[in-house]
Amino acid sequence: MGWDFETEPEFQEKLDWMDEFVREEIEPLDLAFRDSIMAYDRRNPIYKEITGPLKQEVKKRGLWACHLGPDLGGKGFGQLKLGLMNEILGRSGWAPNIFGCQAPDSGNAEILAHYGTEEQKKKYLQPLLDGELVSCYSMTEPQAGSDPKEFQCRAFKDGNEWVIEGEKWFSSHADIADFLITMVVTDTDVPIYQGASMFLIERGTPGVEFKRLTGLAGEAIGEGHHAYIHYNQVRVPEENLLGGPGQAFAIAQKRLGGGRIHHAMRTVAQVRKALDMMCERVLSRRTQGEVLAKKQMVQEYVADSFIQLQQFRLLVLYAAWLIDKGDRDGARTYIAAVKVQAAEVMHDVVRRALQVHGSLGCSNEMPLASMWSSVPLMGVMDGPTEVHKVTVAKQVLKEYQPSEGMFPSMHLPPRIEAARERFARYFEHEVANS
Repeated sequence: MGWDFETEPEFQEKLDWMDEFVREEIEPLDLAFRDSIMAYDRRNPIYKEITGPLKQEVKKRGLWACHLGPDLGGKGFGQLKLGLMNEILGRSGWAPNIFGCQAPDSGNAEILAHYGTEEQKKKYLQPLLDGELVSCYSMTEPQAGSDPKEFQCRAFKDGNEWVIEGEKWFSSHADIADFLITMVVTDTDVPIYQGASMFLIERGTPGVEFKRLTGLAGEAIGEGHHAYIHYNQVRVPEENLLGGPGQAFAIAQKRLGGGRIHHAMRTVAQVRKALDMMCERVLSRRTQGEVLAKKQMVQEYVADSFIQLQQFRLLVLYAAWLIDKGDRDGARTYIAAVKVQAAEVMHDVVRRALQVHGSLGCSNEMPLASMWSSVPLMGVMDGPTEVHKVTVAKQVLKEYQPSEGMFPSMHLPPRIEAARERFARYFEHEVANS
């Protein structure tokens, strides 16, 4: 079996075009339009005017929504190709939208494609794929976080309708979403893995009450686009059930697995950006009579950051390769591993880059402080780091067995004795000649 770390020339040409297109046409949008929600708000006429021609160029190049199959207007690229693409797209907040693969819409489109009825696909999926709608994934709860076993939001059947009652927390983009996909408990008599369901809830449905909007670090209290929602006796028709009753957990796993690795892919881009800023600064800034790049501690910063980035990138691509190979069990381990490492690598490299920039790095005149504020989010979105570490540990330990005796299998005294017995004739020969 051969090993090959090269990208085929035809696809490399696409990546080279993407790199220039994102740098020249899309990254300036991040600078001109500083409100992060601008890249998602389809109802804003400025959004359509700016993104329309760019999206057309992407579609002309055959690079629109590449995570989806040809039947849904995409290319059906495997995760490895998507990983190489996201290393470029992750540099910009606008780029995923212009390439039709923005979260949470990409994950929501995927589960609609797999579990939606024909009517649901017509009403929600196709407009979502065409970039006409915004969606929200409403799962996390204030007291439970992302642990479904602790969910309190309930739904019960009343005639041909379902009635939803409870609260959801940090439902991103709910304030601009045309519809929400909401995960609630529908049967308390069975384990949560068979007792939760998902519903499609349209914008403006009576009873969907925003208690408040929450922002991220740096945003004023009361501002932001992560909603705290009270579903107050919300009635939805039976046909708004996604999949079947009790299928929410299976649907969620389908959605979250891809989302986790795509977050990691885009993190590669952010970490590389931090390393680029670090290297430029240490070659430019002088202190104590020489550039920072001459200082051994700074050289350690650069070396450690480069090594961490390359290790992380290769682990992400390997996880993507496993997914493409259909190794579900192995892929699960590595998806969890890259989710853990994403936050750690982002933390370490951005901190070092910020440090070598000094007060400028801490200021709002460089992107580093903003990148640093996103580090805690990396550790909690799509499940906390600790949960993913447990997943990795459990998966790894499946490959091992406890030792049979009192002492470990690598205990040296019995192993030495067994080895000496195996080669006893040589020791006897040595004794005879002495």
